[in-house]
Amino acid sequence: MKIILYKFKNYFWFFALFIILIPQIALAQEGAEAGGFGGAFEAIFQKIIDVLNLLLYSKIGGENGMPLIVLWLISGGIFFTLRMKFINIRGFKHAIEVVQGKYDDPHDEGDVSHFQALAAALSGTVGIGNIAGVAIAIRLGGPGAAFWMTIAGFIGMSSKFAECTLGQKYRIIKPDGTVGGGPMYYLSRGLSSMGMKGLGKGLGVIYAIFCAIATMGAGNMFQANQAYAAVSNVLPFFENLSWLFGIILVVIVGLVILGGIERIGYVAGILVPFMAVIYTLACLWVMLVKFTSIPGAIGTIISTAFSPEAVAGGAIGAIVIGFQRAVFSNEAGIGSAAIAHSAARTDEPVREGIVALLEPFIDTMFICNMTAIVIVLTGVYADPTAADLDGAKLSAASFETVIGWFPYVIAIAGFLFAISTMISWSYYGQLAWAYLFGDRTITIYKALFLICGFIGTVINLELVLEFSDILLLAMSLPNLLGCFLLSGVVAKELDSYMSRLKSGAMLAEIEEVREPVLK
Repeated sequence: MKIILYKFKNYFWFFALFIILIPQIALAQEGAEAGGFGGAFEAIFQKIIDVLNLLLYSKIGGENGMPLIVLWLISGGIFFTLRMKFINIRGFKHAIEVVQGKYDDPHDEGDVSHFQALAAALSGTVGIGNIAGVAIAIRLGGPGAAFWMTIAGFIGMSSKFAECTLGQKYRIIKPDGTVGGGPMYYLSRGLSSMGMKGLGKGLGVIYAIFCAIATMGAGNMFQANQAYAAVSNVLPFFENLSWLFGIILVVIVGLVILGGIERIGYVAGILVPFMAVIYTLACLWVMLVKFTSIPGAIGTIISTAFSPEAVAGGAIGAIVIGFQRAVFSNEAGIGSAAIAHSAARTDEPVREGIVALLEPFIDTMFICNMTAIVIVLTGVYADPTAADLDGAKLSAASFETVIGWFPYVIAIAGFLFAISTMISWSYYGQLAWAYLFGDRTITIYKALFLICGFIGTVINLELVLEFSDILLLAMSLPNLLGCFLLSGVVAKELDSYMSRLKSGAMLAEIEEVREPVLK
């Protein structure tokens, strides 16, 4: 009886959520043309966006100038690339070796291996943003935006290295053996060790607030919105039933983050990488079919990066949009991946930072570039008859010109990617929420997360995108400030690590420790 009551208590809020939502179904359907249920949420979110824009999106150079928050991210990537002596290039080969397990020490503390930490972080980045985000960038900023996404990915590798190294260095091992880490911890603990205790605690709290709220947008509402767009594109049944799709999606995600149905998470963990491989092969197939046009497509991307046509803001507009979409995709500079990498089994913080620099390369420089080339190769983005297509629908239409049935794969991949990303970001948000309010209140966060997931399917893409961008980029303010102040610590750790690596002493020590274990 106690077990039944316990389970009822844990699931009560979950069912109560849908008791609240279901009566709105009639309102959503009856008022579809006038805005209805979705229209009410759009009005609320527009007001929130207006306030956040005023606070965070001031521009240098007038209306079409560079937003300060984007300039902040660009400065961070360039600073860490130079400060760490191009670790994004010189550490690449070593990163591959570490992921392969060459430097694994079975005695190190942590919850997961280097490869598992990388996979966990990638599950929160590789997803619908690689399909829809690139299409949005090209639609808003022209093909040249893809070039700036690549540049952002390249310098973002260095930002990711710095923040994930700090995540490892200042993580904590809790009494139950689990790991607590991420910007909240390295901002507070790291800056405190430098005599800036008040600033460190303040930045840690600010970051946790931004992170908890941001997970509702980029890692939740945007995913739900574009998953619906991909599915409704091939299943007309859902066209006017966004609320129904929202409920189905939120039920699945809710059951996973509750931990009640572990098998769903297990199956998704197999299917999502599988879909990523299928998607990559499809990109390669389109490129093979249109092989002779590839140089022209690449030329278009590069040339329009500096003088884009019909793009608001000209080259600056393409740069801004490219960096926004890149950060949205790979999360470099905002610190979220440091939460996943903090759990890796290692006593070498730099080693995990080097592994982390692979993420922007895989996510942005590889997968996003393939999507961009496919979209430009097919020319659908410039077709006047496809002017109303955006996000996942534009990507699907591009593939459809070569692979007629591929929009169905996009729909399945979009749905699975959305679930994977929502689960990963809910984990980030839970840790941030717990940092602020304690573990006992996490149920409240889960309820809010699921409500926002539902809202994401019933409001328009433009509002979701604005809300998600603003909050995601806001996370970079406290994170990069702390990383700048702690950059000397990272540089010192890196110099020591590379010195021991080059001497061969590091590998010899690991092999010596590993040998008795193997015996």
